[in-house]
Amino acid sequence: MSAAYFITGTDTDVGKTTIAAGLLHAARQAGRSTAAGKPVASGCQVTPKGLRNADALALLAECSLPLSYAEVNPVAFEPAIAPHLAAREAGVALTVQLLLKPMQQILARQADFTLIEGAGGWRVPLADQDNLSDLAMALKLPVILVVGVRLGCISHALLTAEAIARDGLPLAGWVANIIDPKTSRLEENLATLAERLPAPCLGRVPKLKRAGAEAVAEHLQLDLLD
Repeated sequence: MSAAYFITGTDTDVGKTTIAAGLLHAARQAGRSTAAGKPVASGCQVTPKGLRNADALALLAECSLPLSYAEVNPVAFEPAIAPHLAAREAGVALTVQLLLKPMQQILARQADFTLIEGAGGWRVPLADQDNLSDLAMALKLPVILVVGVRLGCISHALLTAEAIARDGLPLAGWVANIIDPKTSRLEENLATLAERLPAPCLGRVPKLKRAGAEAVAEHLQLDLLD
């Protein structure tokens, strides 16, 4: 049975890709086929094969289905700035419709476990009045929220969960990614998140020296999504 999720974060640089790669790796370890999409990425490197994004490459490395880079990341920009600004500078109309079909094609591959990863937080602007959250709504995917655990994360997490619910999508689970292990009252903060977020915690990932997919997967419980 195939399952697919949209993965978002409480902000940018909270470890969405690190957690997404870990979830994909955990699925592979459980014998499930995997696929992933990164519909739009900025901050890409120029290579002989074209623009390449480190996050998209990390996701592609954990896909068991034979996907090309262009399939995983159909829209890529070189500047490390907000996607809608990078698109404007490149003369690209970054709309939901531009991103929808490539992601539908990935979902149509019917992998046992598929992740579509957003960019930044939930309400990331695209062109006109479109937001990246509108893509998740168009795909009708349940959402996994990566909470970057640091001072202020509770409000960010609860507001994001409220926005997801208001947009009519279920919050399937959340992951505590401890990006600041020196956060004051860490355990109390984690307990508050667990009490208030309306979904199971899929794991708490400590600050790792090498946050590879295999190491991250050890801290995640994929079965809580079932």
